[in-house]
Amino acid sequence: MQNELRRLIDASRRIVFFTGAGISTESGIPDFRSPTGIWKTNKPIDFSDFIASAEARRETWRRKFATDPTIRAAKPNRGHRAVATLVRQGRARSVITQNIDGLHQQSGVAEDKVVELHGNTTYAACLDCSKRFEIDALKEPFERTGEAPVCDACLGHIKTATISFGQPMPQAAMRRAEAETLAADLFVVAGSSLVVYPAAAFPRLAKENGAKLVIVNNEATPLDRVADLVVNAAIGDVLGDVVGVN
Repeated sequence: MQNELRRLIDASRRIVFFTGAGISTESGIPDFRSPTGIWKTNKPIDFSDFIASAEARRETWRRKFATDPTIRAAKPNRGHRAVATLVRQGRARSVITQNIDGLHQQSGVAEDKVVELHGNTTYAACLDCSKRFEIDALKEPFERTGEAPVCDACLGHIKTATISFGQPMPQAAMRRAEAETLAADLFVVAGSSLVVYPAAAFPRLAKENGAKLVIVNNEATPLDRVADLVVNAAIGDVLGDVVGVN
């Protein structure tokens, strides 16, 4: 199977990667949906509750600061580095990701080559005026007062720059992802269960538009039956070996 993946990559010049939690769990970041995932012990907080409830905002920020050391300690793995290598070589056009950890950028993929469908948890923003805030600047006041941060420019609610349940998808990112998907001649899914919509619609769109579809994931996905190649194995090992990176 790795030989077939290598052949598909060698034959392609407009590769688009679509990554999910599986590529980052190999860097030590817990996923959300598995039997041991974060949501088994912490029910997701809906965006409407975040807006309406001061307690929900406090709990959201308590969870953020509790998990932040894990995000900060994580480093790109072989899978990230393999993707970054193909992007640098000009063979991969872009990375569409469901992940919020920024590891693709850390691995060397230029910011303008990463399409973050679900946002980014490494910084925060005001929901009203969009002013950016760094996480470190918000931690000390929260630990001192226990109150969720408020924007110093407009008094709006500050939230990590991620997309929560019930929050509208970022339209600019969705349009970019669609354009990249339609331009692909090879669409490689790495580490996504392909059950979260609307993001999971992009692999099917690529296939329907004539691209070859490859799925590298530890578990089966709903699109395995239409994919040109399915590899059920560790993403870092598969992509690292195929691209030739440590």
